[in-house]
Amino acid sequence: MYKFRPILKTLVWGTESWVLSGVPGNESVVAEGPEAGKKITDLYPGQFPLLIKFIDAKRDLSIQVHPDDALAAKRHGCKGKTEMWYVIDAASGARLISGLKERITPDDYVRLVEQDRITEVLAEHAVAPGDVFFLPAGRIHAIGGGCFLAEVQQTSDITYRIYDYKRPGLDGKPRQLHTQEAKDAIDYQVCPEYRTLYEPRKDEPVELARCPYFTTTLYDLTPKADGVFQTGGPESPSFVILIGLAGSCTLRTDRDGTVLRAGEAVLVPAADGSLAVLPDGEGVKFLSVRP
Repeated sequence: MYKFRPILKTLVWGTESWVLSGVPGNESVVAEGPEAGKKITDLYPGQFPLLIKFIDAKRDLSIQVHPDDALAAKRHGCKGKTEMWYVIDAASGARLISGLKERITPDDYVRLVEQDRITEVLAEHAVAPGDVFFLPAGRIHAIGGGCFLAEVQQTSDITYRIYDYKRPGLDGKPRQLHTQEAKDAIDYQVCPEYRTLYEPRKDEPVELARCPYFTTTLYDLTPKADGVFQTGGPESPSFVILIGLAGSCTLRTDRDGTVLRAGEAVLVPAADGSLAVLPDGEGVKFLSVRP
């Protein structure tokens, strides 16, 4: 099992902690154990497919969109970005944007951006701890101030900024907008529901998202729950990432053990086989992510 040193980023709207990253130039480094100091690229052949973040938004993020794989490959020679959010905490009145609330055309979009009216057609959502939003590439979105959340996404750092409230960046200059680039990346479909609806349950898995890039499952375990999980199988072996949301637990495999705490991520290789999860204290809540 591997824990990594968090990569902390200070931005105009708040902070990000990249707890597991294979993004070129931002590769995670093993924090402890016999392989401490090694990069994720030393442990995983090829590009690591997922990026895990904790995002603490003190102010509204820019309104943005990400390209899909085809457009990102054509323009940037890399993968696109599909992602999901799990809201860990939210201030009173906190909101976020996901999707369109009315149908517009690409030309409508450009006109609305130029007129500073793009927010009029966006779907805004009040949020609370435990809320989940799945964001396929092409969906307009923005995290609002007062949101603290975990983000699971493809390994990509391509973002098209649509609107930034005319505020200066950390250098005092307006941040670049990508109006035309975003025009071709946006999915203009209007959905009846953008929030992921699910029934929370104790001591059993609750699947939150399944797509070609990742499957994310929520576990909310009481101290009496001793969970045993398979990190891989003979037909589809894969690693698993555990993302601590609340409480803590002891993780054990045949090879080694560690403690998972809120705000951390642990990578468990497929070769480790079975994984025992032993909740500590009042229990533990975490996300399990598989590619």
